[in-house]
Amino acid sequence: MRRRAPSILPAAALALFAGHAQAETIKAHYALSLMGLSIGSAFASGVVEPQNYRVDITMRTTGLANLVNNTKGAATASGGLTPSGPSPASYANTTTNSDETRTVRMALASNAVRAVEVKPEPWDVDQRVPVNDGAKKRVVDPVSALIMSVPQGQDLSGPAACNRTIAVFDGVTRFDVALSYAGAHTAQTRGYAGPVAVCAARYTPIAGHRPDSRSTRYMAENRDMNVWLAPLPEAHVVVPIHIDIKTGAGDLVIEASEFQIGSKHAESAR
Repeated sequence: MRRRAPSILPAAALALFAGHAQAETIKAHYALSLMGLSIGSAFASGVVEPQNYRVDITMRTTGLANLVNNTKGAATASGGLTPSGPSPASYANTTTNSDETRTVRMALASNAVRAVEVKPEPWDVDQRVPVNDGAKKRVVDPVSALIMSVPQGQDLSGPAACNRTIAVFDGVTRFDVALSYAGAHTAQTRGYAGPVAVCAARYTPIAGHRPDSRSTRYMAENRDMNVWLAPLPEAHVVVPIHIDIKTGAGDLVIEASEFQIGSKHAESAR
């Protein structure tokens, strides 16, 4: 039986921005660990302008994880910014593991999928909950999903940073991620030291998944998922700096070992 190439995390994984005012850039390196053991890394870079954004993410497994399944991937998303958050225009993701390489390409407009191409399709596509046209509306892609705008006048480390439900479509599966405020914390890593909003996260499968999947049921029932959101003050958004998820194999942690924020003009002048 073939194993499908995993999507680049997203749901777990990684992040960027939206907003108003001055354009900002971000470069972040994330370490991935399972039960305290290093299993991989991810790098995110992007730029957010007053009305547009672009984010690029790469990841790869390392160490012991490669003994099970050597995986690497890259994803990119771009689009426009609205007061309610990102309105993606394009998304692409290529993931390679020991079994296959899968490529996903999507075109979107007004937060609705206009075209999607998945090569190859999942081997078990006939056993999955169908994704109808309604499930492809009012959505964002997995990279844009990590852009979290906060209303002007609201505290970037307060409840408004967290309280939201994000509708995500990755080209194959449609799911919701609900975040709720759990408090504030102080984070420190290379490039950033300061307050973060701590959010509890819940995963709800909508379509495109196998109803008999143990991993899907486990994640839907999982109440041990948290994300810390760090502020980008100029854009008035928050982005993940730390994610921890309890899995059947142990605690998965995605944590920024470097988190650099700057202005686009400053980057261009270097």
